[in-house]
Amino acid sequence: MSSSSQDGFDDAENIVVPQGEAAAPSPSLDATLRPAAWDEYIGQESIKNNLHVLITAARERNTPPEHVLFYGPPGLGKTTLAHLIAHELDGNLRTTSGPAIERVGDLAALLTNLSPRDILFIDEIHRLPRTIEEVLYPAMESGVLNIIIGKGPSARTIELPLPPFTLIAATTRVADLSAPLRSRFSGGSFRLEFYSEDDIAAIVRRSAAILGVEIEEEAVREIARRARFTPRTANYLLKRARDFAQLKRSPITKRVAAEALGMLEVDELGLTPTDRRLLEVLIERFGGGPAGVGAVAAALAEEPNTLSDVHEPYLLQLGLIERTPRGRVATPKAYAHLGFDTPDDLQDKLIG
Repeated sequence: MSSSSQDGFDDAENIVVPQGEAAAPSPSLDATLRPAAWDEYIGQESIKNNLHVLITAARERNTPPEHVLFYGPPGLGKTTLAHLIAHELDGNLRTTSGPAIERVGDLAALLTNLSPRDILFIDEIHRLPRTIEEVLYPAMESGVLNIIIGKGPSARTIELPLPPFTLIAATTRVADLSAPLRSRFSGGSFRLEFYSEDDIAAIVRRSAAILGVEIEEEAVREIARRARFTPRTANYLLKRARDFAQLKRSPITKRVAAEALGMLEVDELGLTPTDRRLLEVLIERFGGGPAGVGAVAAALAEEPNTLSDVHEPYLLQLGLIERTPRGRVATPKAYAHLGFDTPDDLQDKLIG
């Protein structure tokens, strides 16, 4: 398994085509942009190295790899890693999600229909009901499915053997997983980190090549700077810049990219209108903080989970807010970005 520093990708990424010639249509553009080989996957080097050891050792033993959990913010490549593992093992990938498994029978149907060496991928596994989790434990640990037949005193348990399989799970909220479930991912639990700007730039170049669009290096950097360190966002911004450039009958230059992203209201730091509004509310209504996420969410008419899962990780990454024991506090960088004067007592609030 190798990685490339020149053209790779995570979940989202320079062939030049003559102006006016469109890229070939694809039934699924996102699937087309997804890396099909490890050397196309940029970043997450530690995870890739660990997976290489896990997969190679399992192949030498002629057994399926142990169960694996990926967690981290959305858009960083958890699903892509599952597809790459399946491709590496030359196995079938069966995909579902936690909310889709509503009854024990749903999980039983999934597990009993697996073939040997299949890979079951459960996205958003933290939304799996607890009663179904308990059925999953023996399946992961012992390779059996326990089914209760009947009710009351006459009820009995039937133990069905399952074919050897690998469970790959992904979640954006690992803390919501029960400890018994987390402990059964014996192959490892891996946190995906935000990407560097250089890695995002490499992703943009690769995606531009697949889309068949001409893009200047300055435009690549412009998109990478505003992509929130996230491959999925980088791909989204590139596709919108491509649309804008197409109507302009122009390659994607830095100016074209800036105009396209300006129409999307994504500023030079990659902040969306909701991000900026969050900072404005924190500064103007709460005096810069500290303020609890519930209070800020109420002022924005947003769900607290939306702020904590979608917006706050990036703002924390940029150093625009800090979490203190008493709540969220806007930093001097946030005041400067929005053009507000920094209060004299801000350092005391940050210390908290």
